[in-house]
Amino acid sequence: MGKRIISQRRGRGTSPYKSMSFRFKGKAKYQTSEGIGVIKDIVNCPGHSAPLVKVKLNDQKWTLIAGEGLHVGQQISIGASTQLKTGDVMALKDLPLGAMVYNLESRPGDGGKFVRASGTFAKIVSKTSDFVTVKLPSKNSKKFHPLCRATMGRVAGSGRVDKPLVKAGNRHYKIRARGGIYPKTSGVAMNAVDHPYGGSSSSHKGQPTVAPKNAPPGRKVGKIRPRRTGKR
Repeated sequence: MGKRIISQRRGRGTSPYKSMSFRFKGKAKYQTSEGIGVIKDIVNCPGHSAPLVKVKLNDQKWTLIAGEGLHVGQQISIGASTQLKTGDVMALKDLPLGAMVYNLESRPGDGGKFVRASGTFAKIVSKTSDFVTVKLPSKNSKKFHPLCRATMGRVAGSGRVDKPLVKAGNRHYKIRARGGIYPKTSGVAMNAVDHPYGGSSSSHKGQPTVAPKNAPPGRKVGKIRPRRTGKR
């Protein structure tokens, strides 16, 4: 197509589009062992919107998403608990109905994929022998395997979005920490040589803003293709 757009430039992996992962404090995910862990530290990680906790369990060191109310020195149960409390990691089948949970596993043993952003939580709606239904922060319900693990409580840092960034520079560094780019320029505001939607007739492109179904990766620009159109 002859146009070097940003989505193609990012694919090269050059330094302007790399995230500064050497500043990250590690992956926050569950490991395999069970027992009673002790929170050794609470750290800030630029790669996560929520704070992280460093947990020592036997001879292992875990890094987990922090929940509201956790503190250094607190003991948390992993795998089995007689009295559930915030921070305990349990299988969904062992958690009560209506419990607030976060960092849910998509499949048993993957370490946690859902509900990890600061201030979020999910609720257990129903349980059967085959699956556990959980209401996610998006208000959608999703079925999980009963052996998928989750953490009791709510993710810490719920006031993050309430604090204003004040100036554009702060937003730039916030997005830059994860390899993002700010500010973003829309395709219609570019020149014709820079984007398929650029040029003086950008308001009348003569082509749909929805990317073609079989477009290559560099052409996948514009609106997300809907699965269906028209009224329901």
